[in-house]
Amino acid sequence: MSEKVIVIGASGHGKVVADAIQKAGDVVLGFLDDNEALPKFFVGFPLLGTVADFEAYRHDARFIIAVGNAAIRERIAKQLTGVAWYTAIHPAATIANLDVRIGEGTVILANAVVNAGSVIGKHCIINTSAVVEHDNFLEDYAHVSVGAKLAGTVRVGKATWIGIGASVRNNLTICDNCMIGAGAVVVKEILHAGTYVGCPAKRLRSDYDMEKK
Repeated sequence: MSEKVIVIGASGHGKVVADAIQKAGDVVLGFLDDNEALPKFFVGFPLLGTVADFEAYRHDARFIIAVGNAAIRERIAKQLTGVAWYTAIHPAATIANLDVRIGEGTVILANAVVNAGSVIGKHCIINTSAVVEHDNFLEDYAHVSVGAKLAGTVRVGKATWIGIGASVRNNLTICDNCMIGAGAVVVKEILHAGTYVGCPAKRLRSDYDMEKK
């Protein structure tokens, strides 16, 4: 029996998530979005109201958050208390059968790979053609961008974003609240929050770092 789903976030990412829901054989009822200037329909689906209107639909549908920003995803997830969450897995994704766990509200898009022994937290995004190798552990709200690759036994902290095309060597930990830049190559543990770019990836200096000198 097909699920009925409401997508939160009428955006480019929302389009992709809605497509994954349909490809999985489920039904998109519409979108919720706080931008009241949006038209009444988005890619053919109705705008059902703002995020605060979720109460009117909580008994009729499951929900998924299609927002790239991890802090916003977390805020919305906490706002929507007591709802049933939908986990969107595109049928063209490859999910190993051995000891894989995927948290509620997570999105796994076309041609992504999640290999044996990996654990994906709640409300994560594994984007198009991303690779999550064996025995990885992604904490809640993590995001592995398009074409990014995590080798085996990598741990990604809460709300950390692995940028498009980035690569992470095996047996490493990346802490919470990091941004790994597009194309970056992570070859060492990352234990301090911040933005890391380059090959090998290095932390960008912030205004706060300069003030401490």
